[in-house]
Amino acid sequence: MTAAPRRSTAALAAYASPTLPLAGLGLPLVVYLPEYYVSELGLSLSVVGTAFLLVRLADIILDPILGGLMDRTRTRWGRFRPWLVASVPLLMAASYALFMAKPGIGPIFLWAWLIVVYIGFSMAVLAQTAWGAVLSSDYQQRSRIYGFWSAGNVVGMILVLLLPPLVAFTLKGDHAAGVQAMGWFIIVLMPLTALLAGAVVGEPPAPSQRHEAGLKQYFNLLKRPTVQKLLIADLLMGLAPGIGGALFFFFFERIKGIPKDQAGILLLVYFVAALAGAPLWPWIAKVTGKHTSLAIAGIMYAVFQVAAVITPNGVNAFAITVLVLAGLPYSAAPLLVRSMMADIGDEERLNSGVDRTGLLYAIVNGTVKLGFALAIGVFLVLEKLGFDPKIPSAEGDTALIVLYTAVPAALGVLVSVIIVRYPLDARRHAEILAQLEARDAAQANAQASSHDLSDPSPAPSAVQ
Repeated sequence: MTAAPRRSTAALAAYASPTLPLAGLGLPLVVYLPEYYVSELGLSLSVVGTAFLLVRLADIILDPILGGLMDRTRTRWGRFRPWLVASVPLLMAASYALFMAKPGIGPIFLWAWLIVVYIGFSMAVLAQTAWGAVLSSDYQQRSRIYGFWSAGNVVGMILVLLLPPLVAFTLKGDHAAGVQAMGWFIIVLMPLTALLAGAVVGEPPAPSQRHEAGLKQYFNLLKRPTVQKLLIADLLMGLAPGIGGALFFFFFERIKGIPKDQAGILLLVYFVAALAGAPLWPWIAKVTGKHTSLAIAGIMYAVFQVAAVITPNGVNAFAITVLVLAGLPYSAAPLLVRSMMADIGDEERLNSGVDRTGLLYAIVNGTVKLGFALAIGVFLVLEKLGFDPKIPSAEGDTALIVLYTAVPAALGVLVSVIIVRYPLDARRHAEILAQLEARDAAQANAQASSHDLSDPSPAPSAVQ
């Protein structure tokens, strides 16, 4: 297959723009809202941990359904863009409910609106990431496309992290006012960016032939060795920073003696470093290959996550340096895994003759959700190990240190071990594209020959 033309920077920026509000929602769902519902709204650790864990796990079932529906969607706007736009009202309504909640709400309120927000979030993220896969068939260009996507995610996180300190400084608002500002960020930007991306960025025509795309096909894809390796690495690389993010404020407030507002600034530093990593990892992937680049990121993350233990208490140059070096690999897995999944899509088309882009990205969405659901579940483990957010104890603090540093670091090392022998590299992908192109040409020739035989043109009559 001939590679699609190189997309312009402006087009890719428009494509990535919906990641700003989506990241502005995704980060608080892991880092801010669970802690906020415990500390500010009065729900227990077990209630909040159970709600976020079980709703996220149940939401995984939705992905293959949505992926199959997207693969079968045929509109003038394409397969994926209509689903992105359709997610907007769900996300706006749920964001208002969750971020503007007042003390006195109960578990049913939290469960109901988490269900709504994750349905909309699944639709939007799956549509956008699958859309990116069809924008180019080139091995390196895909890393560039998802580099923009990853950078947009990090910029969205940075912007939403700036809101609480900005509200506190300019409006003298409290922690609750900062959380509410995050909600308004999502509500305002989601419709604007979704419409911008839909209007500016095209979508290549979907194959005219419809095919089965359900749970059977979803589980068949899970049997592919390349899919299994990539998904395990993605799950672990999502789980590691997910655990760190869920425990971030607890760790820095309890262990390092840094109040929430200053810890929020440190988290901002972390994500600024992640933004710097967004163009770094495609460049490393171009030199070493995508899978090797991901292995390097896993080791780097592990080293500097553990280094957080030895940083002096308080905000200082050493702590900031460690957070910068730990933040650089944050953007590696999201962009590299999605780029590698697009390559698997070509492998699947060669083997089965069917385009299953929607289902493949449903699989990626599922591992991300599972990783972050399990990460929020660390609240349950932390409580069982004796940690109390209001009453310090030696055993509770030790559990917090181990869960924040050692466990994520071990997962990062495991990612490197799993992915280092990944078989679908640049050379193998070039072979797949050549075989696809040869097969498409042969099919086109066969159809032309069949048409000539079934509908021969009459011979011209002789001129007398």
